[in-house]
Amino acid sequence: MKARNLQSFAAGGAIGTLGGLMGLGGAEFRLPVLKGLFRFATLEAILLNLATSLVLVAFALLFRSQAVTPAELWGHAGLVLNLLAGSLAGSWIGAHIASRIHARHLDLAVMVLLIGLSIVLMAEPFLHLSGGGPLFDDRLLLAILGVAAGLGIGLVSSLLGVAGGELLIPTFMLLYGVDIKLAGSLALAVSLPTLVVGLLRYRRSDDFPVIRRERRFLAAMATGSILGAAIGGLMLGLVPSKWLTLGLGIILLISAIKLFRGH
Repeated sequence: MKARNLQSFAAGGAIGTLGGLMGLGGAEFRLPVLKGLFRFATLEAILLNLATSLVLVAFALLFRSQAVTPAELWGHAGLVLNLLAGSLAGSWIGAHIASRIHARHLDLAVMVLLIGLSIVLMAEPFLHLSGGGPLFDDRLLLAILGVAAGLGIGLVSSLLGVAGGELLIPTFMLLYGVDIKLAGSLALAVSLPTLVVGLLRYRRSDDFPVIRRERRFLAAMATGSILGAAIGGLMLGLVPSKWLTLGLGIILLISAIKLFRGH
């Protein structure tokens, strides 16, 4: 058991380091590792991923409080609430779907979503999001699009157990025109309650006890992930993020197809 927890710590550290290098949490890579390396059932892997993501987001918000102060976040509370209006509902619906559908169908849904995220990662180096201003001048239209985007991101968050930064950050930049530093903190502010709602909904699932049963494993992975994220942040700039993100997107694509195709 100790060896397994050490493996969990090491895996969390490696994934956290990669996530730190990309400026993300790395939860999309943690899910295939939980299923492939540690042999958890898909829903159990999602739950453990969700719990780990929640811990990481809470620490990330704390760590970023120097770069983006709570006062700055409060000044953009309207944007956070706009996306939360959709993401909380999406998270609840996604957890409900994952708890009810057949395991094979869940594998298919997870595979499709991971493939989608891998495409986003591979495309990111070639996208130039300036954050130069809102996408539309019409505030009502922006609000409607924000709710719709939040709904989709909430669904992805609870179905994969991810914080959704790879989707939230571009949304804040493209839709509302905020700069990338602020977008990262705003994304965390949306992710935290979204993840909490997902976990609350999953409490009705028969697989939810895996979080208590594997609490030491989970603590080891979360600790490794936090340390890894800190190391990755310190190494930022040593590896060209453009090619790293592209390469990891390809790896995620291959892993998704291999692990979740139902064979």
